[in-house]
Amino acid sequence: MSDLSQTITRFDLWHLELPVTSRRDHGIGSVEGSCEVVILRLTAEDGSQGFGEASPWSVFTGTPEATFAALNRYIRPLVLGARVADRAAIMAKTANAVAHCTEAKAALESALLDLTGRISGLPVWALMGGKCRDTIPLSCSIANPDFQQDIALLERLKDDGVQIVKLKTGFKDHAFDIMRLEHLAHHYPKFSVRVDYNQGLSIEDAPAQVRDVAQFEPDFIEQPVRAHHFAMMARLRNQIDIPLLADESVFGPEDMVRAAREGICDGVSVKIMKSGGLSRAQTMARIAAAHGLSAYGGDMFEAGLAHLAGTHMIAATPEITLGCEFYQASYFLKQDILEDPFPVQNGQVIVPDTPGLGGRPDRDRLNHYAVVKAVAA
Repeated sequence: MSDLSQTITRFDLWHLELPVTSRRDHGIGSVEGSCEVVILRLTAEDGSQGFGEASPWSVFTGTPEATFAALNRYIRPLVLGARVADRAAIMAKTANAVAHCTEAKAALESALLDLTGRISGLPVWALMGGKCRDTIPLSCSIANPDFQQDIALLERLKDDGVQIVKLKTGFKDHAFDIMRLEHLAHHYPKFSVRVDYNQGLSIEDAPAQVRDVAQFEPDFIEQPVRAHHFAMMARLRNQIDIPLLADESVFGPEDMVRAAREGICDGVSVKIMKSGGLSRAQTMARIAAAHGLSAYGGDMFEAGLAHLAGTHMIAATPEITLGCEFYQASYFLKQDILEDPFPVQNGQVIVPDTPGLGGRPDRDRLNHYAVVKAVAA
């Protein structure tokens, strides 16, 4: 059987702890030692398989334990026995079956799209409306509290042809942020620099510190204050000439409508993990564009499988014009989970043209890094 009317017969899960190369500090939290992801594998009647990745972060979207439970207990019954062709119906049922758990829903839609693509012989971007680009500019974040280690990373990025870096700010003091911006301006003038506070500033400090940073003329300044401070975001936007972007303030299409209405940003970070899947992420970008706002492809602490899903989404979404941040598989994980390396060349992510997501996890690595599994014999 090779058609989309066949049913889904298996639903397997791995909760992984993946070792990382260094500490990463963001405004709202740190990652050190390892990051955690959940991998979903769907199997159809003919043996075809589709994979998806959930990449939660406890201070941002949720915990890996909650993601695993959402998939294993609440979502599994909605998927087993369903037809591969009924992706929209499956996702609609999932939306109502468990609140939040956006990463779990992103993993599910990724796996359904991958499975559909494998069976039909089409890449995921073709299932989402067609491809508008072959490559996506890559941005890499600078977030190590030991700036000397980040200088070594900057040298590597320069040698690899990466031309965009995002400086994570707001996790130490303002002087540290200014010192690093000055270093970038003096020693790495060819990099396009972006700044991301990840909600790291208080409402008292934000106006003055954001104005200081704006003098360095970064491409944009992202999410200086807590997600719910819409009024302060709007105030900061009106105080600077540099574009102000929203991330944590805008999880899905519903938030995007409010953000545009209240004028809190000039653009938005679109992430499949926070929006709840590729389709909702695409809708977010289109709402932003309809209101004259820009968008770029953000990510969480992801492995290469989630990067692939985001790549296909961006490839099919012309409204996302500011590149992507899919750097972890190449520059943060000690070992990625994909059988073949995530495709990056000369500072560009290469959009796959092969069926499905264009890559799959190495089974031995799934088992090696698993701390919990729910895999049928």
